[in-house]
This record gives sequence, C-alpha cells and structure tokens, in this order.
Amino acid sequence: MTKEEYLSFRIQQLCKEKNMTYQTLSDNACIPVNRVYRLYFGLTRNPNIYTMMDICEGLGVTLDEFFDTEEFRSI
Repeated sequence: MTKEEYLSFRIQQLCKEKNMTYQTLSDNACIPVNRVYRLYFGLTRNPNIYTMMDICEGLGVTLDEFFDTEEFRSI
C-alpha cells in the first residue's frame, strides 16, 4: 500500500469508528469538502501538516494517534 493509500485508509477507518462521513469530517475540520474528498479517496499527495492537524482535530484524535500505526512506521 502506498502512503497515499494508507493515509486514505486511515482517514476512512477513523471516520467509520466515529460514524462520520467525509462531509461530516469536512464540517468538523473546517476544511472544504473537496479537499477532504481528495484525502478520503487517496487523490492527494503529501498534504501539508496544517491540513493534517485540521483533519485530526475533526476526527477528535491527535497527530500522534493518527500516525501511530505499524503501517506508518514502516513507510
């Protein structure tokens, strides 16, 4: 799995855990829905740290919690 695919998978995984759609995540993170859509479906390469901070805030997790997985450690 590429890092873009895993980033997308991780966002989808956390949204599912929190019973959230990408539209809801967009609202919670105060990020335009098209940007969240592109991240959610793995269409964005290398999102900046500020976008990821907003995504994590919208998901109710820290950056550390988001990236603290075996898959990210192996990338």
